[in-house]
Amino acid sequence: MSVFTTLSLEEVRTWLRDFDLAEIIELRGIAAGITNTNYFVVTKNNRLEPAKYVLTIFEKNQPSELGYFVDLMRFLSLQGVLCPLPIADKAGVSLHLLKGKPALMVTCLNGTDILAPSMNQIQQVARAQAFMHKKGLGFVQTGTNQRDKTWRIKIAQKVLPKLAKVDQVLLQNELDYLHAKDFSQLPRGVVHGDLFRDNVLFDGEQLGGFIDFYYACNDALVYDVAIAVNEWCVHHNGADIGELDKDKINAFLTAYQEVRAFEQKEFAVWVDVCRLAALRFWLSRLHDFYFPQAGELTHTKDPNHFKHLLQQWVAIASTNIELPRKD
Repeated sequence: MSVFTTLSLEEVRTWLRDFDLAEIIELRGIAAGITNTNYFVVTKNNRLEPAKYVLTIFEKNQPSELGYFVDLMRFLSLQGVLCPLPIADKAGVSLHLLKGKPALMVTCLNGTDILAPSMNQIQQVARAQAFMHKKGLGFVQTGTNQRDKTWRIKIAQKVLPKLAKVDQVLLQNELDYLHAKDFSQLPRGVVHGDLFRDNVLFDGEQLGGFIDFYYACNDALVYDVAIAVNEWCVHHNGADIGELDKDKINAFLTAYQEVRAFEQKEFAVWVDVCRLAALRFWLSRLHDFYFPQAGELTHTKDPNHFKHLLQQWVAIASTNIELPRKD
């Protein structure tokens, strides 16, 4: 993230006065992600026992847009999914305003994000994602995907003039091809929508959990798997440009289906949803690259990584690919 909203210890201490928490002793900005402002909040009670939380300031959302995420995290956490639990004040309210912006504090999970996941860690992520997908079927609220077809068209129109001709052609061809597809009949449910390595924590080899549910929504479950595969099943060649790793993809899909098996219609569109996932993040990175938001600790990720992944899936589409299936 980038620290767009600067807070002091005293400001947060005042904000937390209506919460039943111990005294706050430390406030530290988190330099990860690119959308919201995040801080670690550390408290210590009279027995000198520390507790750690994550405070998020939402830079682009209105309070009315955030109830789904708060309720979803609470629901999933209580269902046994490894994810943060929102902290409520004495009146039972979790979402508040801080410096005129929506703010939420959640429990801090154990572990840190990892740069080079092991095969065992990749399989744990796959099983946990499948478990989340199954448990999420019981969540009655519906969240809208804010990165849908309308968004893709809008962002493409904005970034196209900035691109070289060859990239303009690639982008327009993919928009035309994928927007002609009908994914509406695929199994749907709660998806994380952003299951990148910096949104998954590990304590050694043990999965700590998933964080940052603020792109979560109701969408095709296989699309969420494709987003994760494009992140976790890539071999990086010492740079931010990676190559798809067939062994990792097979391991991920096999582990996922130990918990939730794909339906035939999901196998049929697998390569297309992987192209769609790569296109979605190529577009968002292009937008962040050409239209950055000012802020402290800001860093912009290379759009070419997802362009390269997209090109690989386009090439795979011309071959016969057989996916691992649950026996």
